[in-house]
Amino acid sequence: MKAILCPEPGRLEIVDRNRPGAPAAGWARLAVSHVGICGTDYHIFEGKHPFLQYPRVMGHEISAKVIEAGPETSLASGTLVVVNPYLSCGSCVACRSGKPNCCTAIRVLGVHTDGAFCEEIMMPEQNLYPAQDLSPEAAAAVEFLAIGAHAVRRSNAAPGARSLVIGAGPIGLGTAIFSRIAGHSVTLLDTSAERLDFAADRLGFAHRIVADNDVERAVAQATDGDGFDVVFDATGNGTSMERSFAHVAHGGTLVFVSVVKDDIRFSDPEFHKREMTLVASRNATRVDFDHVIASLRDGLVPIDALITHRTTLDQAVHDLPRWAHDKSGLVKAVIRVGAA
Repeated sequence: MKAILCPEPGRLEIVDRNRPGAPAAGWARLAVSHVGICGTDYHIFEGKHPFLQYPRVMGHEISAKVIEAGPETSLASGTLVVVNPYLSCGSCVACRSGKPNCCTAIRVLGVHTDGAFCEEIMMPEQNLYPAQDLSPEAAAAVEFLAIGAHAVRRSNAAPGARSLVIGAGPIGLGTAIFSRIAGHSVTLLDTSAERLDFAADRLGFAHRIVADNDVERAVAQATDGDGFDVVFDATGNGTSMERSFAHVAHGGTLVFVSVVKDDIRFSDPEFHKREMTLVASRNATRVDFDHVIASLRDGLVPIDALITHRTTLDQAVHDLPRWAHDKSGLVKAVIRVGAA
């Protein structure tokens, strides 16, 4: 089968690989239909991922069709599924408490093990969710949207809360969409006026703040001096994450959707004075995937606006490097692997 291999930073190539064998009990062999290109994939290509070992087949935002199901597997051949790419151990403290998304031995497809920039993969049934009547392309967007849905659920913010989403990239926009679905009044903050214009014109987010030297004043004006009830930082930028503490209202919540390798420093007196809640959000769980699938089916997610770029498995070796450097107008790119 064809696969896109990243043998080293800055290089992609089409290679031939053996197809998976017969699936074991509880597993299924899948024909990859569509796979989204994540910011992580660009980082892997550019050599910016701190823990990745090369060579690597990337790809973890996946829709696929069941080719063959192993024994003790209920999925029928031809079923379109959304793939949960987080392989958990099932026995660690996190898994035992129902949080396989932060398993102590987690392996993420395309990062810790080879992913779905290829024609076929093998996955356990517990990681496969029927896509119902979603299109294969929309089904490939479920995983990245689930990241934002999980962050919103982690915030425990009630309907009517004023939320600030910092970072209008794909994860930030997904977070903003699910914050809106949760009944929050959403404001977006970003350094890029172009991204904020897109969010307003195509996604309906009219409340915006352009990051500049007057951010604190703008936050105060937007909230009558109170700060936001919940702040989501989806920038992957340590400086932004440190500054985000100042935007939270007394009694409010700050959710770190993204992760950085840096140490994050904050003023303890300010943190205690506000009695803030600081929340980490990692990956997503079945509940979040199901919420995203239902929201897509109900027309609550403007998926046609979010998917801005498309390519094929053969062309992705040329398109991905170009998009890594030229992200103008890019929100989400999707690779079509299968015929449908």
